[in-house]
Amino acid sequence: MAVKLDLLTRIAPSSASAAEANVEYAAGHKNMLQLIELRWIAVIGQITTIAAAILVFDINLPLVHMLQVLACLIAFNIASHLRWHERRPVANAELFMALLVDVATLTVQLYLSGGTTNPFAFLFLLQIIISAVLLEAWSTWTIVGVTLVCLGLLAVYAQPLALPFDHARGIASLYVQGMLICFALNAALLVIFVSRISGTLRAKAAQLADLRQRAAEEDHIVRMGLLASGAAHELGTPLATLSVILGDWKRMPAFRDNPDLKEEIGEMQTQLARCKAIVSGILLSAGSARGESAVRTTIQTFLDGLAEEWEDSRKPAVFAYDNRIVDDVPVAFDSALKQTIDNLLDNALEASPHWVGLEAAVEDGILTLVVTDRGPGFAPAMLTQFGKPYQSTKSRAGAGVGLFLVVNVARTLGGGVTARNRDEGGAQLVLSIPLAAIALQGEGEHV
Repeated sequence: MAVKLDLLTRIAPSSASAAEANVEYAAGHKNMLQLIELRWIAVIGQITTIAAAILVFDINLPLVHMLQVLACLIAFNIASHLRWHERRPVANAELFMALLVDVATLTVQLYLSGGTTNPFAFLFLLQIIISAVLLEAWSTWTIVGVTLVCLGLLAVYAQPLALPFDHARGIASLYVQGMLICFALNAALLVIFVSRISGTLRAKAAQLADLRQRAAEEDHIVRMGLLASGAAHELGTPLATLSVILGDWKRMPAFRDNPDLKEEIGEMQTQLARCKAIVSGILLSAGSARGESAVRTTIQTFLDGLAEEWEDSRKPAVFAYDNRIVDDVPVAFDSALKQTIDNLLDNALEASPHWVGLEAAVEDGILTLVVTDRGPGFAPAMLTQFGKPYQSTKSRAGAGVGLFLVVNVARTLGGGVTARNRDEGGAQLVLSIPLAAIALQGEGEHV
């Protein structure tokens, strides 16, 4: 049976750049969808305008040619919708070409319906503003140049509509009415779609900022890991020396024949063995053989053993451990996750030496561990900055790193940590981890 050895590495995002690419992908597809929706509105608007011009105002238009242009626009929009469903990123060039198609179809329709004498020529402004929001600077200026050329060509080559020159009639003038409708349409579409696109861009910027913050935090963790690894290497020699000295003392008659001293030496050896185990765990987690720290077990066995070991080593006045897990499933735990849970319990014990609670449950494929204490709880400022490095009520240097590491280990496993103050006093921390992140691959696995 092949265990998924390095739990944190195997489910972590491949890189910050890959995560940023996902954000860019989502934003590009949303922007492309905005253009598709705007194009459908343009199709409906053109059909309505052509029908009104012919049936209501009895204006002579080349209906066949205009419908052919509409058919081409509809076909292009259907193709754009099919492209939108693909899993390829939407680049600036694609959006640029789509807007060029929109400008081209508008130009042809205006050429067939009066050119610059058609009040709907102002719709070119809509294309320019949309491109200014969506595209890179060079693309936007290209759209500006293309629309200017199109307007110039329409002024030279398009045949004016056979309408009376009645601007003096004010609102009764057909041209003025068309201009007002065009203005209202431009304004409404700009408010709706520019607001949507701006919202997408703001969400993209916020997500990128969050990803960069996470990347900085992960870099901070790497630096701390290197520091811990170096310290562990340095501590190895003095710990080994102390172990030899204590062994010699225990065999000396002055200590061997004194029960009190012998008991104290035994306690010192126990604590020294614990220190050596911690140092070994740090070295194993930091080294190339890090995955060897993963242990194949079951969720009940791991949690019960962890709770028993923690209670024996810390000796709290009361440790309320409640394991509510019904199905005992095979899992693989490594030292990082064990240290994460120990860290939560240690923080609770420091805040509440007389009582610490731990509840374990599994619901909908999520392992939930609830650590509770009866201490003073979190300050409001700490809750708003929970999980950030060096956020702590403790005054000593380096305080707050433990919870920072806990949050990042949980995040790397696809889970999370939440904190709150209990109404009855004390604090509660909830660690949630998907079972899929720690479950074994199959029955044929082995360590």
